[in-house]
Amino acid sequence: MTPHISAKPGEIAKTVLMPGCPLRAKFLAEKYLESPVLVNSVRNMFMYTGTYKEKPVSICASGMGCGSMGIYSHELFNDYGVENIIRIGTCGAYTTDINVNTSYLVTETYGDMTDYLEILTDEKSHLVYPSAELNKKIEESAKKLGLTLNSGRFHCTNAFYNTKTTDYLAKMSGAKLVEMETYSLFVNAKLLGKHAAAILTVTDNIATKTFLDSTFREKCILNSAEIALGVL
Repeated sequence: MTPHISAKPGEIAKTVLMPGCPLRAKFLAEKYLESPVLVNSVRNMFMYTGTYKEKPVSICASGMGCGSMGIYSHELFNDYGVENIIRIGTCGAYTTDINVNTSYLVTETYGDMTDYLEILTDEKSHLVYPSAELNKKIEESAKKLGLTLNSGRFHCTNAFYNTKTTDYLAKMSGAKLVEMETYSLFVNAKLLGKHAAAILTVTDNIATKTFLDSTFREKCILNSAEIALGVL
């Protein structure tokens, strides 16, 4: 047990799918897992363990932002022996050429919160990376399932409501896409010798002002979940 997770040793699988929203975790566990068991509900941050095609897997919520992701991914890696975390969630787009309801594999993250890495290591870098090994497995899974999976650099930010223009943010980060969790996830995985990746679905195009409603957001990550489950 940790201050934030009440699961007992052995109750969380070696591979974790990690949506941000607890209700998404519940929805995905009930849809895909065989005999899902709720192993954590502290702070209503739901975590489930079950099997998918007879292979053990957990689906655990991370909450929003790098602070929350940093806590939960660290405890899962460090205290529960998790080897792989695949973040599945939603993201935004800065440019008009990206359509909503398209899925992307994160190839690198430009973070505007370098203090997270600096606090832990005294290093300072805007760029952090997912596991190349895990990304390769994800690409193979998408191909096998016949699902379209794009890829690219993401901007990871602490500010959901940014006052800067999308043109400025895209140029500053070198990214067309934006989210809020992968920087701390990838840092933790690297420091702890683990594997992390992220498959994200575009729900908001800030440039075109196209936004999916909350009901569709919950269901639009199904392709991402199926691709991630195909890695098992």
